[in-house]
Amino acid sequence: MWRSSAIRLALTLGLAAAGISGARALDSAAASCDRECLERTVDRFLDALVSHNPSALAWARGAMYTENNVALQIGDGLWATASKKGDRHQALVFADVPQGEVAYFGVIEERGSLDYLALRLKVDAGRIAEAELIANRKSETGPRGDPTKLVHDPAFSRPVPPGERVARARMIDLAYGYFSTLQLNDGKIFTQFAPDCGRLENGMPSAGDPHASNPYSRLHCEEQFKLGNYRWDDRLRDRRFPLVDEERGLVLASGFIDHSGVLDQYVLTDGTVKTSPIRAPHAWHFLEVFKIERGRISRIESVFVFVPYGMPSPWTERTREPAREGPR
Repeated sequence: MWRSSAIRLALTLGLAAAGISGARALDSAAASCDRECLERTVDRFLDALVSHNPSALAWARGAMYTENNVALQIGDGLWATASKKGDRHQALVFADVPQGEVAYFGVIEERGSLDYLALRLKVDAGRIAEAELIANRKSETGPRGDPTKLVHDPAFSRPVPPGERVARARMIDLAYGYFSTLQLNDGKIFTQFAPDCGRLENGMPSAGDPHASNPYSRLHCEEQFKLGNYRWDDRLRDRRFPLVDEERGLVLASGFIDHSGVLDQYVLTDGTVKTSPIRAPHAWHFLEVFKIERGRISRIESVFVFVPYGMPSPWTERTREPAREGPR
């Protein structure tokens, strides 16, 4: 356990000196990791996390770790409370081999309770240089499914045929346009959607689910946005796209949805009058993955947590995007 300040100090100094002596090498002899190597790194990271032993890993000099958008010492936070890895069949793992990036969407047990977990790692010459983690716990408010029943859409794991793959920059533009569509949503569409596009948020279907009790969750993505249902999403800021898996057609995004709480009633494009569910300022911080097929967004999965309104990101210099924007 990492409860002693002396141990934490020693650990921090050791990590800053480019890794603890005796740590297992993560293919450090190679200058880069292939897909299998990156996926093994995720498994090793999770093994170290649940055994409360970050020194089992090889860390790059100056490695950075964040948990729910807060920069922490490696060994703090979930490192002390995680108790068991989630079932491997509940895991979605994908990678950006040229950039040395790998991501994991799944669950993790924390003292007998299951959390939704989204994780991004950057591997440099076999060592972990960045670890970005979001843990959605049972205490979180907002949409949340049953973690024991988490199932990822099989489309996320299917390789895209070489002739149908979309260039990296275009894939990022499609994801960026999704956030521009969501920001102050008024019915205008700034990206391309597949007709059957569906979305999962913290394990709960929120678009394209024919069995949903909420009628808006039965609609597919573009149908929802054409109605202007999410007018209360004021800003989609600090957008980052650190990982693109061209082989599987996946883009990983990170950012914030700011809610000012100012909007009260608003009118959908079909004339329906609605009351905003957002009654006070706050933000959602997310890791979100998009499946791109034939140049269109077909599947979306997100893990997010509530954070203070306007909270900056440790990963980027804080920038304020315009309150209203079109496609990039």
